[in-house]
Amino acid sequence: MNISKSEIAKETSLKPSRRSLPCLAQSYAYSKNLSQSTSLFQSTESESQAPTSVTSIPADKAEQVNTEEGRKDSVLRCSFADLSDFCLALGKDKDYTDESEHANYDRSRLIKDFVPQNNSEPKPRLPKNDMNYIASSGLLFKDGKKRIDYILVYRKSNIQYDKRNTFEKNLRAEGLMLEKEPAVANPDIMFIKIHIPWDTLCKYAERLNIRMPFRKKSYYTDQRSKSMGRVQKYFRRIKKWMSQNPMVLDKSAFPDLEESDCYTGPFSRARIHHFIINNKDTFFSNATRSRIVYHMLQHTKYENGISKVGICKLINNGSYIAAFPPHEGAYKSNQPIKTHGPQNNRHLLYERWARWGMWYKHQPLDLIRLYFGEKIGLYFAWLGWYTGMLIPAAIVGLCVFFYGILTMNASQVSQEICKATEVFMCPLCDKNCSLQRLNESCIYAKVTYLFDNGGTVFFAIFMAIWATVFLEFWKRRRSTLTYTWDLIEWEEEEETLRPQFEAKYYKMERVNPISGKPEPHQPSSDKVTRLLVSISGIFFMISLVITAVFAVVVYRLVVMEQFASFKWNFIKQHWQFATSAAAVCINFVIIMALNLAYEKIAYLLTNLEYPRTESEWENSFALKMFLFQFVNLNSSIFYIAFFLGRFVGHPGKYNKLFNRWRLEECHPSGCLIDLCLQMGVIMFLKQIWNNFMELGYPLIQNWWSRHKIKRGIQDASIPQWENDWNLQPMNIHGLMDEYLEMVLQFGFTTIFVAAFPLAPLLALLNNIIEIRLDAYKFVTQWRRPLPARATDIGIWYGILEGIGILAVITNAFVIAITSDYIPRFVYEYKYGPCASQFEYSESCLTGYVNNSLSFFDLSELGMGKSGYCRYRDYRGPPWSSKPYEFTLQYWHILAARLAFIIVFEHLVFGIKSFIAYLIPDVPKNLYDRIRREKYLVQEMMYEAELEHLQQQRRKSGHPVHHEWP
Repeated sequence: MNISKSEIAKETSLKPSRRSLPCLAQSYAYSKNLSQSTSLFQSTESESQAPTSVTSIPADKAEQVNTEEGRKDSVLRCSFADLSDFCLALGKDKDYTDESEHANYDRSRLIKDFVPQNNSEPKPRLPKNDMNYIASSGLLFKDGKKRIDYILVYRKSNIQYDKRNTFEKNLRAEGLMLEKEPAVANPDIMFIKIHIPWDTLCKYAERLNIRMPFRKKSYYTDQRSKSMGRVQKYFRRIKKWMSQNPMVLDKSAFPDLEESDCYTGPFSRARIHHFIINNKDTFFSNATRSRIVYHMLQHTKYENGISKVGICKLINNGSYIAAFPPHEGAYKSNQPIKTHGPQNNRHLLYERWARWGMWYKHQPLDLIRLYFGEKIGLYFAWLGWYTGMLIPAAIVGLCVFFYGILTMNASQVSQEICKATEVFMCPLCDKNCSLQRLNESCIYAKVTYLFDNGGTVFFAIFMAIWATVFLEFWKRRRSTLTYTWDLIEWEEEEETLRPQFEAKYYKMERVNPISGKPEPHQPSSDKVTRLLVSISGIFFMISLVITAVFAVVVYRLVVMEQFASFKWNFIKQHWQFATSAAAVCINFVIIMALNLAYEKIAYLLTNLEYPRTESEWENSFALKMFLFQFVNLNSSIFYIAFFLGRFVGHPGKYNKLFNRWRLEECHPSGCLIDLCLQMGVIMFLKQIWNNFMELGYPLIQNWWSRHKIKRGIQDASIPQWENDWNLQPMNIHGLMDEYLEMVLQFGFTTIFVAAFPLAPLLALLNNIIEIRLDAYKFVTQWRRPLPARATDIGIWYGILEGIGILAVITNAFVIAITSDYIPRFVYEYKYGPCASQFEYSESCLTGYVNNSLSFFDLSELGMGKSGYCRYRDYRGPPWSSKPYEFTLQYWHILAARLAFIIVFEHLVFGIKSFIAYLIPDVPKNLYDRIRREKYLVQEMMYEAELEHLQQQRRKSGHPVHHEWP
């Protein structure tokens, strides 16, 4: 139904019937060596023989397997008869016409240039079928014929022998072959190599509805493509330029990805004659074989009892210490890849993707998906898409920042602050603070202007639209990938229940409305109760975060008095900056410490809910981890943005915490500089810490493992599975940590971008490193993860949409409340010199600084000084009728702030909704192609079954009909 990138080097087509001939008109070049393909199913495969003493099975079972396979081979021999006549007919007459009343295809729409041409220089291919290389890499059993599909590891000293023995016996009963071999470096370690035979593969592939290729795909072009317009020619020129772009990967370096496009359908043993099977060893890919073995490991019992099932529980109780699929070989080679080609897919991924020298290249997503599975492939596709979309955001943010640099000295506000030598600000603390000249904050005023200038509002609107465009176009990109990777209908077919869920609720069953089969069911009352307990735990952890932020606030209030009287002159002069910097560092340490506790609590709460499927478990766990870390990471930022300096009172009547500590005020130049400092330090330190934990920690651990092996073993050849065992396992939560890091970064990039326009640039630089760092980690430092399948990025897309909505609201409040944009706007058009004059020779903000500062009588402070000091607020002077009361200008500014928030949110949300409406989730040509292929698949399945029945009638001597008998 969809295109599948198979690994089949040679393709044998079935004999066509009337309806399917137009679909096969382009596949005649691939119908070669038919006699070899026919004899393939007549031969007796080595893996169906009786295994060794380690993998012995009962004799009656072996006889039954051989009898069943012989019966299938006889059917397959019948289904591939008379194919040579069809190939000769196609070779003589390419313009074969179908006179059937059912064949009404428009042959003018078939692409003529689909048949590949022979190149003078053959391209190197991966030695995937080279059994000698596979054996030398330690990827086969001792007999040199059976490949290793999975590895189990346990310690001989472990006393859980009975559980392992029962589990392995049940695995053999299910059809798996096992072989044990001790470790070379550690005699206490025992490896169990697992091989899945052909019959077992077919049985479970049918049970899991795995889609496999069965017919060559025909391409149809739109009639409008005959007359190309100017726009199409323009895009063709761009495409031609893209082929010469140094960022594009050289396709000749990936010979193994040049695969034929095939229609796919759910595998069925009864209809095995429909599928293209050239080689039983390569028909099912390594990723598919590993997935099937893992499914069997997860659903095999190790003790009597419904809950005693699954390899995960055996690993948790210590029976086994690891279970993983092996890598395909070493990732390095002594011979250069340009002259000798890649040794295996892992080597190719390292040379063309994981090396740091490839940082500017596009990612080989098809090869990533082939080796690591669709789930990891979608992660890297999303990460690459996000990184590419950050480029315009980083450019615009950098332009806004440089605009602030170029106009900084010309800013009227900065000039007035720097020239205010006779303006004294009131003390910012009670004991050790003195009067401060306003011009002493000149540098802070200029730095604040870099982030709070005329481009701030534009950039906030731009980033809100950017977030929408990013998400909408990602949906289109995702739909293309799911179609290309044959994932359109996977979710409904292959989502299975978690063993823990089945073991818990096996007594309560109900009929599945989709499959019609009974399955375990969780009662609604039990589900609601568990959800309430989980939600209570979430709120408790969030309250713990708020408590930690409150503790940091108290710390700021306590130490600011100490820094104001510090012995070092630099800290004494810049005590506010020192207070903020120390608080940021302490807050970062608290954040990282609490993250360790959050992960364990989120894991317990998620298991308490007993999710039904693995995807539900991952979504629930991811949501909890995001809520915990988002609140933990951003709570202090929200405090600085919206609460710092808002409720301090005024001189002579300051508000105090616990009637002891005076609340902290903003710097004379505003609170925005504190917000920028908080965001910049946390974002920078967190990225460094994450990169170290992702790569530095595994590097150190793997180095120590290799050091112990070299110290204990001399001149010993370490097999591949033991090298994989010495690597670090992938995180127990899979890709959750990778997605969580990027989603939190997306929040930093969008939520407070109005206060820190350099955030997209920092995110872009980090992601360029992150892609290669993750690639290097997956290829070289981690054991090969299970090649899992997925159709999207899961719950993370909904979280990203929520962050995009929150970003609009937050940026509106930052511009209206945190920055001085609204007070400057009100002064410019209501109280400034331009309010009464349409033309004014000087700036309309002349006198703004003096207007924004209120007066206070120093004699009321009891400092023995007379005169007036100034403070940031809009209150009446001491000589007014209502001293220290809010002025009318304060209420005008408050009304303008509320109006700006409402107008900004409605405007941006309207633009976001309009853009989301204009951009369809699935491209139109892809939508039409999917519908077209559904129709063709139905036709071909009908004709293939009819042809099979006609061949059976012809063999038995019955008359042959051209329609259903």
